[in-house]
Amino acid sequence: MKNTFLTTIANLDKAGKSVIRAGIVIVFLWIGALKFVPYEADGIVPFVANSPFMSALYNNPQEYKDHVNKEGELIPENRQWNIENNTYGFANELGILLIALGILVGIHRWAPLESMFGSILVFLLTLGTLSFLITTPESWVPHLTDQQYGFPFLSGRGRLVLKDVVIMGASIITMSESAALYLKNKKTKLITAR
Repeated sequence: MKNTFLTTIANLDKAGKSVIRAGIVIVFLWIGALKFVPYEADGIVPFVANSPFMSALYNNPQEYKDHVNKEGELIPENRQWNIENNTYGFANELGILLIALGILVGIHRWAPLESMFGSILVFLLTLGTLSFLITTPESWVPHLTDQQYGFPFLSGRGRLVLKDVVIMGASIITMSESAALYLKNKKTKLITAR
């Protein structure tokens, strides 16, 4: 019985790969769609505003701390600032990118080469996201009154970013799997053509 259980567990890798791919698709479609909602767009402002690579996408990134809307909060003046800052324009474009990547990863069976490129882009996107741990002060617990602050004490934002290590690993698995399927299909076509 023990060996049967272990054998069953040992053979779960194929199911695991399917769950990993479905996870990337679900996360990218869902989070991509949420980028069109102001609260989600407001939430990424500190990441973008502090990034040396992305801050130029906002009109006034240095002013973001004075215009924060917390999740579930609406301060009309802050919403107007975000409109003028290009917060929502950028978030919409990011949403389109995330949805496109979710679709590309999801079409693995029908278009493995395109899906592989989608997974490569997911990998690159996670590198960018993980860079926020270095560039965004809000990724770390601030020094208010508690003894635990700064590195290694991740804030809610920091914990959100850190999960991209898992997505990075998952994208390596999905890109590998898609490349293998593409090569297998190509080999089958060559054999059939002979």
